[in-house]
Amino acid sequence: MFAAEGLDVPALLRDTGFDAARIDQSESRFSADDISQLWRLAVARSGKSTLGLSRELAARHGNLDTLGHALTCSPNLLTGLERLARYLAVVSDAATFELETDARGHWLVIGHVGNCQPVPRQRVEYGMLTMLMLCGWLTRRELRPLAVEFVFAPPPNDAPHRAAFGAPLRFGAESNRLLIAGADMRAPIPTQHPVLAALHERLLDEQLTQLADSTMSRRVCAEIIRRLPGGEPRRQDVAAGLGVAERTLQRRLQAEASSYQALLDHTRRELAQKYLADRRHTLTDVADLLGFVDSSNFFRACKRWFGLPPAQYRAQLWESGEVPGTTVPAGL
Repeated sequence: MFAAEGLDVPALLRDTGFDAARIDQSESRFSADDISQLWRLAVARSGKSTLGLSRELAARHGNLDTLGHALTCSPNLLTGLERLARYLAVVSDAATFELETDARGHWLVIGHVGNCQPVPRQRVEYGMLTMLMLCGWLTRRELRPLAVEFVFAPPPNDAPHRAAFGAPLRFGAESNRLLIAGADMRAPIPTQHPVLAALHERLLDEQLTQLADSTMSRRVCAEIIRRLPGGEPRRQDVAAGLGVAERTLQRRLQAEASSYQALLDHTRRELAQKYLADRRHTLTDVADLLGFVDSSNFFRACKRWFGLPPAQYRAQLWESGEVPGTTVPAGL
């Protein structure tokens, strides 16, 4: 995609420290911040604030490999996207994808974990547009979302965004997401094939198993993040959400010199920094988002994490201009 936008890709990779030989290796993993740095440099060198914001580029260069084949065999778009949510770790352990039910259809919610630096808006926009074009490709329909929301501030000119997404836009939202109509979500996929779908799922299950030993801590953190707004997640529920037995989860975390409780506390701490730096969230909101049953527990946790109560720590963050992200240290 960068090459199609006129960028010198070998120079871009070299100057961001990427090993070009690893890019074509499906088992390779690049850190969330390295990918963001690649995007930042690409935007700077292209001079395009809307780099990648093209339906044609998103349709041509989006590639989910084995997972994409599984989606094409699904009976309808909703089932296909549920498979995407289930097997996304095969493609990326830094991206998150959720489906949220709405009276009009479903929100497709896209996020990132494991980042210490803010994710460039262009990377998010390209990812969301790729998701939209994937939905249209699967259903063979000219699919238009009912609404599109971004966490970013509105650009000086949103005409390119309106042309790309073809839907009402909202900026400064709580999450990056697309609303797809119920009729489109129920639309049949012409290439559906139950037998091939089962075969692809077996292959994906094998890939998840191979990845699980080395990425369990990150997967647990992602599942904790997903569940926290509903209250403090229990270890057995997180294990079930990851499709492993609770004892297996404990064993794999021990092998990584970690524990469920340590990951829960670490994830809450990192998210607390991120949420407290965001002026849209009240202190009560932050406590709820972190799954605390009452604000006093959140207050005590902040004192333990930062040495300050939440209001004072927030003031310190705002004064310094920090906007932290979430990451999983090597020891966890």
